[in-house]
Amino acid sequence: MSLASTYTLGRSGLRVSRLALGTMTFGTDWGWGADKAAARAMFDAYVDAGGNLVDTADLYTNGHSETWLGEFVRERALRDRMVIVTKYGYSAQPDNPNAGGNGRKNMIRAVEGSLRRLGTDYIDLYLLHSWDQLTPVDEVMRGFDDLVRAGKVRHVGLSNVPAWYASRAQTLAELRDYEPLSALQLEYSLVERAVENEFIPLGQQMGMGLMAWSPLASGLLSGKYRPSRDGQFGDGRLQTMAGADNPAFAKLSERNFSIVAELEAVARELGRSMAQVALNWVANRPGVASVLVGATRPEQLADNLGALDFVIPLALRERLNTASAMPPRYPYSFFTPSMQAMLAGANPVGDKPAGYQPPVWIAAPAAAVGGAAVAENA
Repeated sequence: MSLASTYTLGRSGLRVSRLALGTMTFGTDWGWGADKAAARAMFDAYVDAGGNLVDTADLYTNGHSETWLGEFVRERALRDRMVIVTKYGYSAQPDNPNAGGNGRKNMIRAVEGSLRRLGTDYIDLYLLHSWDQLTPVDEVMRGFDDLVRAGKVRHVGLSNVPAWYASRAQTLAELRDYEPLSALQLEYSLVERAVENEFIPLGQQMGMGLMAWSPLASGLLSGKYRPSRDGQFGDGRLQTMAGADNPAFAKLSERNFSIVAELEAVARELGRSMAQVALNWVANRPGVASVLVGATRPEQLADNLGALDFVIPLALRERLNTASAMPPRYPYSFFTPSMQAMLAGANPVGDKPAGYQPPVWIAAPAAAVGGAAVAENA
């Protein structure tokens, strides 16, 4: 499937590519990542493949990610075409308590900084980067609404928050006529499937499209890391960050390596790279609107961009599902088919029949309105 094919994000009219370009690797400030030439090459490759959704954050590489992205967009005069996503929340000044967190003061400070670095007068999708456990949710949603009404932001969403918080935020938006949330950006991969318990049905029911980050588990699912007896698993981000107090990089476990082994076997049968199969699996899960792909080298990105060009047969998909399955814990253990059958009684019961609400997919050639000259000038 071409990246030029787009889907609407959540319950909005914003049309986004199913693979998004993640730019946390744009810059080498953190000891890993891509230099400016490589970052520009990856941006160009993504755009040339038809992609339109690019994700960054004020935190990434000390602001270089936003700055470079803004430059790349301006160099090719692509602002109207590109959907730019950025995030706020993490502290920019450790000695200033109001230069971090979810509150209104930091939100406005952060959005002004992002607009300046990106060199644009609006952000297509603005996300709260992580819940600070302190700021009232109504302050966040009112702040988001103010930014939309001021024209500085087009759409809003949340990242790395509890499900109850996202649900309350969306309910407040509906009740008070604030700008609703269009997106939830959350970690989702074969080794991290916890979002399936709450967030997938939440997004489906309340109009928030899931943007999956770390679909390759920081490179683990690309096959670059192997089990080790001496603590050296490979040359990459997970090895660099080993021992760091950051759960996003805690992937080198026996369970995860067993998933990697099954992924490798499935990829071999398909004649595809492990990364492509892992990305394809996430992109085709229920509720997923877009998947963030990031790389440090153009050749890595080129491989990732081929992730939607094939279909994983059902039998192989089930092997991946089984290898990565997480046992249901309370209260989700009460929602398994056998437990739910106690509520349904003797007869099978379902929601709606197949085809009750078929998806809308527009792929026909555009109709003419009066000749080539009219179409060219429309």
